[in-house]
Amino acid sequence: MQNRFADKLLHWYDQHGRHNLPWHHNRNAYRVWVSEIMLQQTQVTTVIPYFEAFMARFPDVHALASAPEDDVLGHWSGLGYYARARNLHKAARQVVDAYGGEFPAEQQQLESLTGIGRSTAAAIVAQAFGKRATILDGNVKRVLARYHAVPGWPGQTAVLNQLWEHAESHTPDARVKDYTQAIMDLGAIVCTRSRPGCEHCPVRDGCQAYARNETSLYPGSKPKKEKPEKTTWMLILEDEEGRVLLERRPPSGIWGGLWSLPELDPAYGADELQEACTKEMGLNCHSPELISGFRHTFSHYHLHIQPARLPVINNTQASDSDHQRWLHRDEALTLGLPAPIRTLLTEPEQATLL
Repeated sequence: MQNRFADKLLHWYDQHGRHNLPWHHNRNAYRVWVSEIMLQQTQVTTVIPYFEAFMARFPDVHALASAPEDDVLGHWSGLGYYARARNLHKAARQVVDAYGGEFPAEQQQLESLTGIGRSTAAAIVAQAFGKRATILDGNVKRVLARYHAVPGWPGQTAVLNQLWEHAESHTPDARVKDYTQAIMDLGAIVCTRSRPGCEHCPVRDGCQAYARNETSLYPGSKPKKEKPEKTTWMLILEDEEGRVLLERRPPSGIWGGLWSLPELDPAYGADELQEACTKEMGLNCHSPELISGFRHTFSHYHLHIQPARLPVINNTQASDSDHQRWLHRDEALTLGLPAPIRTLLTEPEQATLL
C-alpha cells in the first residue's frame, strides 16, 4: 500500500530537514540513546552543547558505566529532570554487565533497560540499526494529533493508544532512519506548539486540523491543576577558609542525588537563623546576610527559596562525609548542582532571574 504521508514527509526532509546534528555523526546506538534521553522535555538548541561535552567526557558506554555518579550528574547539571541522568548511568551499567557493552538491536530488550521507554527504544532501533520501528515522542504526538484531529490530552491512555495506531500506520518499511528524523523535525520546525507554519507543511493537504482551521485545538491540553506553594531557607554557610557547605540530596525525589545547599524550615525567622544553625547543624555563625528570594518551579509545585549567607565561626563540628562536604566554590561547581544552586554560588544577585 502506498504511504503518501511518509513519501511527502521524506521528500520534505530531503530538502528541509536537519541532517547535521551532532548525534548524526558517527551514529551508533550509544550516541542515539544519549541524545534521545537528553531531548526528552528539552529543546535541541539547549541539548547540543551538553551532548558534545557529555560525549567528550563519556565517549562510549564503558566510559559512562565506569564513571562516578557525581561526574555524570555534573555533566548533566542545568539540563534538569535529573532522574534521566541517574537512569542513564544505571542503564549504561546494565548494557555493560548484561550485553558486554553492545546495545541490543531488539526493541523489547532495549525497553528492559532503566529509563528506556517504547518510543526511545524504537528511536534507537530505527536510527542506530535501520530497522523498522515506530516512534511517538512529543513532536510526533503533536503532528499526528493535528493530522488526524485526535481530541484529548495525549497523557490519557485512550488518546495515546489512538496516536500509537496512527504512528504505526504511517511508519514506512524503507528509509525508516530518515523517516523517524523527518517526523520529529516536522514537529520541531513546522508543526510547532504555537503558531505552526502550516503554509510550509508537506502533509497539510491531508491534515484535518488544518482543514478545519483548528490547529490550536490539537493536541488537547493537560487538565490544569493548581500547583502548591512551598518555602524554604537555603543557607550559604562559608567557613574561614572560604569553603561552602554542600549536602547531597536523597537519591530519589526532587534534585535526587545532586549536591545542594543546606535548608532550614521556613518557620524560623531571619533573626533565628544563627541559633537554628547551632541547634540543627552544630555550627556557630555570624549574623546572616539575606539575599533576594526567588521562586523555582518544579513539575508539581512552586518552591520559594529565601537564601541567606552566614559566615561560620571556627568550623570544627561539621566534617566531610558521603552526604556532606566543605568545598571551595571552584570545586563545588564541578559537581552535579541544580541550576539555582549553581547560580547562588556564582552570581547570587542573579538568582532572582531563575
